[in-house]
Amino acid sequence: MQNLKNTIYIVIILCCINLSKSHAQSNKPLFPGHPGVVSYTYRDYFAKDVARTLDVVQANGFTDIEFSSLFGEAATELRAMIDARGIKCSSYGIGYDDLINKTDSIAKNALILGAQYVRVAGIPHKGDFTLDEAKKTVEDFNRAGKYLKEKYGLIFIYHNHGFEFQPYQNGTLYDYIVQNTDPQYVSFELDILWAFFPGQNPAGLLEKYGDRYKALHLKDIRKGIPGNLSGGTNPDNETALGSGAIDIPSVIKAAVKYHIQHYYIEDESSRVLRQVPVSIAYLQSLGR
Repeated sequence: MQNLKNTIYIVIILCCINLSKSHAQSNKPLFPGHPGVVSYTYRDYFAKDVARTLDVVQANGFTDIEFSSLFGEAATELRAMIDARGIKCSSYGIGYDDLINKTDSIAKNALILGAQYVRVAGIPHKGDFTLDEAKKTVEDFNRAGKYLKEKYGLIFIYHNHGFEFQPYQNGTLYDYIVQNTDPQYVSFELDILWAFFPGQNPAGLLEKYGDRYKALHLKDIRKGIPGNLSGGTNPDNETALGSGAIDIPSVIKAAVKYHIQHYYIEDESSRVLRQVPVSIAYLQSLGR
């Protein structure tokens, strides 16, 4: 029965992708190529069977992946599995503490995986994010980013998670972090949901800090969900791209303008097997 379900999902995936390609032929496409994916999207499946989950990733046409975990595998084994499927790991996500305390080991894993970027999503804090925490973050990011680049040739990127947008002076503490980190050593990955949810305009952030961004997390949220600065919401509030509250075309236009290289679909909902193919088809249907 499970094999039959997997077959049905793959057929649906291929149909959605083919439909999107045929639609895009009648318009000049807005979205550049095929998106990548964040492994966290399939975290529940990776936890059970890494190889078979990579088959699903491959069936969706993904050739670019950002790993948020090794899922119990050695980096060498995971690299062999993605190589066998024509998938490249461009970014390796790790925790803040590992960035600071295990810099060499995470860098070596990133290089084994073939990643160009080392990514952190989130900053340890208690209650509302504060200026003192932002100042410490800047120091840590500058130091670790310099070490990763100079010793290993890796680029450090930070992924926003919503809580960083606490008001500060004429902007936010996120502005403080971007403006006070060294562009030589610290870059950013814009999670568009975790910009929109706390009340920011993702396209506006791309316009403001365009060349600091190297990648996007593409995700959408159901209309009518009230936002806040907590950095959290029910994962099932996430919906397929183009069916929620975020103006996806404006985000893509701004990202293309600033030559963003990596567009990772991230879907944290319990409906990823249904929603991810719809998100791919939506992106590839966008015309200028």
